[in-house]
Amino acid sequence: MMPGIPKHIAIIMDGNGRWAQKRNLPRTRGHLEGVKRVEEIVEASRVMGVKVLTLYTFSTENWARPRHEVSMLMRTLVIIINKKVRSLSKAGIKIKFIGQRDGIPTAVLKVIEQAESLTVQNQGMVLNLAFNYGARTEIIDAIKQIAGDVKNNRIKLSHITEDLVSDSLYTKGLPDPDLLIRTSGEKRISNFLLWQLSYAEFYFTEKFWPEFTKEELKKAIADFQTRERRFGNIASKT
Repeated sequence: MMPGIPKHIAIIMDGNGRWAQKRNLPRTRGHLEGVKRVEEIVEASRVMGVKVLTLYTFSTENWARPRHEVSMLMRTLVIIINKKVRSLSKAGIKIKFIGQRDGIPTAVLKVIEQAESLTVQNQGMVLNLAFNYGARTEIIDAIKQIAGDVKNNRIKLSHITEDLVSDSLYTKGLPDPDLLIRTSGEKRISNFLLWQLSYAEFYFTEKFWPEFTKEELKKAIADFQTRERRFGNIASKT
């Protein structure tokens, strides 16, 4: 790992549709351009030594988008995973999906599970895809799991700690993000990793996701390297 590189980068890939609309193109074209950036950023992150890259791929709210757009996104996901999974695996990348699996189309779920199975033994960068994901739902699921364990006498109330909650989330076993990047100029986290982002540094850029190249990623990391991360402590003396 290069000095100062975040161990875990999380990205809200925003602005595909607006990028396309500004060019009088269909929104679906924006999503296709966005796929190219995913490939570029995954490879750049791997080369720089990022340990975990989490991409906000499809939220629980995204099902409300126009049906043809959702269908196109599902088809694109299946095609891209089938096309890239073996090369990603050869590069040592471990693919993980976080989110609810109920409600995902059967064909999509099959491809997701195959990608996870094929790369499960890999020891390189974790490519963590938040799909059918919502942070509030994630936290509710964790609460239900912990409450069930208390009810069935598997744990006591006194056993409930931050570590236990973290281990009950979809991201169990992964470090919390050091850096959150959001493209397109929006400055909110949109129900993404609400628990895990507690001490992350935030970086917002006006670039739409199809414009977010590896050079833009380097700018975000350079900005991160100027931050003093205190985790609630006072500033260090110079």
